[in-house]
Amino acid sequence: QVQLVESGGGLVQPGGSLRLSCAASENINSINYMAWYRQAPGKERELVAGITRGGFLNYADSVKGRFTISRDNAKNRVYLQMNSLKPEDTAVYYCNTQSVWGQGTQVTVSS
Repeated sequence: QVQLVESGGGLVQPGGSLRLSCAASENINSINYMAWYRQAPGKERELVAGITRGGFLNYADSVKGRFTISRDNAKNRVYLQMNSLKPEDTAVYYCNTQSVWGQGTQVTVSS
């Protein structure tokens, strides 16, 4: 079973940017759909963005135009570029495929 490890989280001021990375333990060429989710304190986990092997993208309305998901099959990685960050983006961000979850990486947007 593939394992996922996220990195790239941290503390950033409103309006700033971060790039999250998800490293998979095996070749992701055969994996169709990979996604980023997030969970804020006291809230349910929600889909942020997803990408298929063929390049189809989907985003939560709250991040459209600010976040970009991408994948590098050669490096077995999925990325989430986050721009124009807002305090409401503060959450633990998780990488996901099928029923597999990473351990999460904390993103805090605060001045």
